[in-house]
Amino acid sequence: MKMTWKKNESTKRGNKRPIDQIRILPFGEDIDDIRKDVNEASSSMTRTTNSCPNDQQDCFEPNTMSVVGATDLAQLFEEQGNNLAEDGEFQEALVKWEAALNLQPERAVLHEQKAQVLLELGEAWKALCAATRATELDPSWAEAWITLGRAQLNFGEPVSAVMSFDKALAIKPESADAHDDKQTALLLLRKSTQLQSTGLCSHQNRFVVQD
Repeated sequence: MKMTWKKNESTKRGNKRPIDQIRILPFGEDIDDIRKDVNEASSSMTRTTNSCPNDQQDCFEPNTMSVVGATDLAQLFEEQGNNLAEDGEFQEALVKWEAALNLQPERAVLHEQKAQVLLELGEAWKALCAATRATELDPSWAEAWITLGRAQLNFGEPVSAVMSFDKALAIKPESADAHDDKQTALLLLRKSTQLQSTGLCSHQNRFVVQD
């Protein structure tokens, strides 16, 4: 599966919604480190706010500072996850992206990259869920539909995959990835039809895509 961490950056997919605290992530051993990062960031914001002169109009109000701090911290986690993914450390990348998603849960890029990593780890269903969320948050993003199609292929749903690749091509007709992956899905559909017509594999309708 082709990784595209660098290509998925998009300023329009940012989200400004902060949260009060980090929710419990599915990777318990890294929670302490994440909470430490959050606490350090909060302390830094407090020091910055306290250092502003009372008569200075440009100083951030506390609520504004919390939004800015959450956004910066989410970006930090995202970048750390990207670097880990590029190095092949997928589980560790997921930890960082989950932390970023707790701060920016509506950032489509994070859901899409999470789906790619889950596919690498063989978690087809989780990848499908993450990619679906990315398309819900940004339905005009072709790459999200491509990743969803790949997840559907790996989950054994070539019909749904073809539909996803068609949506990607409707948005980005020149996409070679969408075109090639659609052909793969159509090939799997033909094989499925042939097997079912011969009765050799009538009880199976799913395929696993391997590189």
